[in-house]
Amino acid sequence: MGRLLAIDYGRKRCGIAVTDTLQICANGLTTVRACDLMQFLKDYCSKERVDKIIVGLPMQMDGSPSESSRYIEPFLKHLRKDMPEMPVVRFDERFTSTLAHKAMLDGGLRRMARRDKELVDEIAATIILNDYLSSYLNS
Repeated sequence: MGRLLAIDYGRKRCGIAVTDTLQICANGLTTVRACDLMQFLKDYCSKERVDKIIVGLPMQMDGSPSESSRYIEPFLKHLRKDMPEMPVVRFDERFTSTLAHKAMLDGGLRRMARRDKELVDEIAATIILNDYLSSYLNS
């Protein structure tokens, strides 16, 4: 069994999280510049077995795609073209940044550490992956 990899896609940075090889536990991996994401994925998938990539789907409260969805679509086309054998799943990412900030606050991080946008993106990717795992187990 391989890992699941989640992406919190942003125009500048993308948070990355992965599961263990048993697909039980999600952990933050890193943050990558958006322009370097495709190469990072190719390199990572050549070293680690990845069964599926989960990409956060930004949604409005009414369930419609948010404004930032238009930035993700070109990346998804590129991903499907360059890695056609890799299953890609879109998963609702509403409130993940808010939850990431709350997790940082609850974890006792100081104010300056909570301003680290890269850490927020990595935690958001971890939340997306945890939510995906929970929905997968409950279905």
